[in-house]
Amino acid sequence: MKPTDRPDDHAAPTQQDAIYARLRQWITVGRFLPGERLKIRTVAAEMGVGQMPVRAALQRLAAEGALVNVPNAGVAVPRLSLPEFDDLLQMRMLLEGEAAERGAARLDAAGLQALAAMSERMGQALAAGDADAYLGDNEDFHVMLYRAAGSPLLFQLIDTLWLKAGPVSNQLFETPEATGVLNDAHTDVVKALQRRDPAGVRRAVEKDIFVAGQFLRRRLQAASR
Repeated sequence: MKPTDRPDDHAAPTQQDAIYARLRQWITVGRFLPGERLKIRTVAAEMGVGQMPVRAALQRLAAEGALVNVPNAGVAVPRLSLPEFDDLLQMRMLLEGEAAERGAARLDAAGLQALAAMSERMGQALAAGDADAYLGDNEDFHVMLYRAAGSPLLFQLIDTLWLKAGPVSNQLFETPEATGVLNDAHTDVVKALQRRDPAGVRRAVEKDIFVAGQFLRRRLQAASR
């Protein structure tokens, strides 16, 4: 340690990075809703940390477009217009379909077994009405499949889209007819993997995004009237 160093000189950035990563993940899985204002004091209390690193993390997320600055009111989760939502949906199908097909060609037997277990747990979570459990396994399912593609750049682009999609995606659980079909595509992914059919995996992922997107689009249309 250099004489000018203090024990906490390197701890603060590490804590800030961890808080940023956790908040980013919360946004990605839809823990916050579109239009919701994020109060620094409330978020800090929920995370059990100080307000300063939370403020820094929220501003970092606002700079990335995951949040928006509201004059005299801190930050909030952005709302998507219909054209923005349609563009997001199309880009997700394009990029995630590509990652799914590449990942399917490279996934090993242990990976397939893990995805099958996650799909089963997602079905159980939907039956129990446990949105948090479903969203957690859903994220892990897609992360594992897409990372298997072996393209960090492709995954980074997808991760950026998830930041924008997460808040609106959480509203699927306010649509009763959606919960009955949300896991169908994951079952199709597992079956296609078992057949060694990467193109089939791509179609299943595209179907997953498209079907969920139609439920969400109808909600956005109704809200915009």
